[in-house]
Amino acid sequence: MSVEQHVHDLRQLQAAGNHAQVLALAQPLLADLPENRDLLHVVARSQRHLGQVDDALRTLVDLERWHPAFSRLHEERGHCHVVRRDAPQAIDALLRAVNINPALPSSWNLLEGLYRMTGEPANAAMAASHVATLKRLAPEVVLATSLFSDGEVTQAEHVIRPYLQRVGNDVEGMRLLARIAVARDVLDDADTLLSAALAIAPDYHAARFDYAKVLFERHLYQRACEEMETLLALDPQHLDYRALHASAHVGLGEHERAIGLYRALLRDVPGAADLHLSLAHALKTQGHRGEAIDAYHAAITARPGFGDAYWSLANLKTYRFTDQEIDRMTDAEGSPETSVVDRYHLCFALGKAYEDRGEHDASWQHYGRGNALKRAESRYRPELIETNTRRQIDTCTREFLASRAGAGDPSPDPIFIVGLPRAGSTLLEQILASHSQVDGTQELADIPRIVLDLQGREPDLDDPRYPGVLADLSPEDFRRLGEKYLRDTRSYRGEAPRFIDKMPNNFRHLGLIHLMFPNAKIIDARREPMACCFSNLKQLFASGQEFTYSMEDIARYYRTYLDLMEHWDRMLPGRVLRVHHEDVVDDLEGSVRRILDFCGLSFETSCLEFHKTERSVRTASSEQVRRPIFRDGMDQWAKYAAYLDPLREKLGDALERYRPG
Repeated sequence: MSVEQHVHDLRQLQAAGNHAQVLALAQPLLADLPENRDLLHVVARSQRHLGQVDDALRTLVDLERWHPAFSRLHEERGHCHVVRRDAPQAIDALLRAVNINPALPSSWNLLEGLYRMTGEPANAAMAASHVATLKRLAPEVVLATSLFSDGEVTQAEHVIRPYLQRVGNDVEGMRLLARIAVARDVLDDADTLLSAALAIAPDYHAARFDYAKVLFERHLYQRACEEMETLLALDPQHLDYRALHASAHVGLGEHERAIGLYRALLRDVPGAADLHLSLAHALKTQGHRGEAIDAYHAAITARPGFGDAYWSLANLKTYRFTDQEIDRMTDAEGSPETSVVDRYHLCFALGKAYEDRGEHDASWQHYGRGNALKRAESRYRPELIETNTRRQIDTCTREFLASRAGAGDPSPDPIFIVGLPRAGSTLLEQILASHSQVDGTQELADIPRIVLDLQGREPDLDDPRYPGVLADLSPEDFRRLGEKYLRDTRSYRGEAPRFIDKMPNNFRHLGLIHLMFPNAKIIDARREPMACCFSNLKQLFASGQEFTYSMEDIARYYRTYLDLMEHWDRMLPGRVLRVHHEDVVDDLEGSVRRILDFCGLSFETSCLEFHKTERSVRTASSEQVRRPIFRDGMDQWAKYAAYLDPLREKLGDALERYRPG
């Protein structure tokens, strides 16, 4: 019998009041499954019903160790404190429960009674209003909301989807299904559901805020800004509205505007560590290094042990930690109270701190631990990338591409820079963005978003529609996709006729890009494999790039990249300019002239003085590209060679193949 079936049977016994039997059956199960959330909760409830309140509280301590965000553990703790007649402790526990899961009628009812008993009529009225709200909602909506709040996404969907199919338009149910879609990263479904809900109930502010967040996640920053301006007109002091509004301006590249918004927020909530971090990121992007460092330190002061703030300091690449900072990071990383997310941020920061001191053994130990922690939480599957590569090769044959010659939008505006992360693409972007005819933008998500749309809803990762679906598209379809891309990226551009799209992973979609823009320029930024892979292994990315957290994954990805780029070279000869990072370092002017000639741009000396160009740079190389060309990082990996034999072995012939003669 499965543990789920055991829990179901125990709950039935519990509902019938057979609490002693529940404990007798559950305790042996817990011996084998000491971390099981539902077993621990069942045991605590029956212990309380049997008057064993101290035992129940101890069981709840164990439950909280494994599942601190489980609302019903806090609700059960509240019940225990009610039995002990400890109203303050009960209120505290119940508030924690409803803050996690607002769909807990029992907790709200208890809170109303406790507030009345302790002489807090305003709080009692607040709790009563929540009780009334839950009574107005359909039972299916309440149940599904409760399940979703406790992380039971599949069960919540199984309740709410049939309900909506049966009753049609229930805006609260539609909003919940949209939140489930967001949790599943099906953002187009969430967009559709929330748009429909707002058409029915345009004054439903919580749904509009959710809609703005979905637009933000879809990188539709201008539309997200518009939604936030609507909400801020109604409630200009709402902190969450103001924070998302500032973040949307960051997305639009309007960093100075965002900096002002973050500073205004921090005047109202000076202890908000996340806001200090966001301000620091915006300052760093604009090149205000000193102010960024101050803001990162403010984030750490507001929340000691804040791993992301420490890593962000390390990620400046030019910052050097003091002995005291290293001690504080070490203590925080070793504390059992530190979250996994903070811990791996601290590990990468310590790796960089010891690297800067030349203590490579200690450095690698921390990089290794950080990578292991990050890989353990990742769902990355290298075979999916390899399947995509094989299918790109099978689909985008020379005949397939030739038969669609002339498809797409004829605009020469975009310059696509592709390759692996940490391969020198930010340097190439900075060089080109220093030209008077070229706008730098950022790592635009528009091509990946088009790919997601082509995949369709609920894609089968093991048997995806893309790239095979390209065969179903007409030349007119590719033209429309090109026009849409130009329209959607317009907000990132200035007045220059050309612009850069520097999304490294777009190398996987060069067939699509070629068919959308037959006259666009494509540059492949390439770096020697040991140097490139090592640089990725010591980099903690803000999001994505899940292939960078183990030697096997990064080596397999590099080899797959070579396979696919060799295919594009065969199918589209001369279409892609390959630029080796080592060549740019050794011969800057020659490389710059070669790149400009390929792009059809006249030579400008400003491209040689790229470090003087004032613009936003959002990647990990932001500080390096504000300095003249340097060789410091060319062979950093050699200092760690003793640890990198497995990487060399897994790269195999890529060590020669990356640079064909």
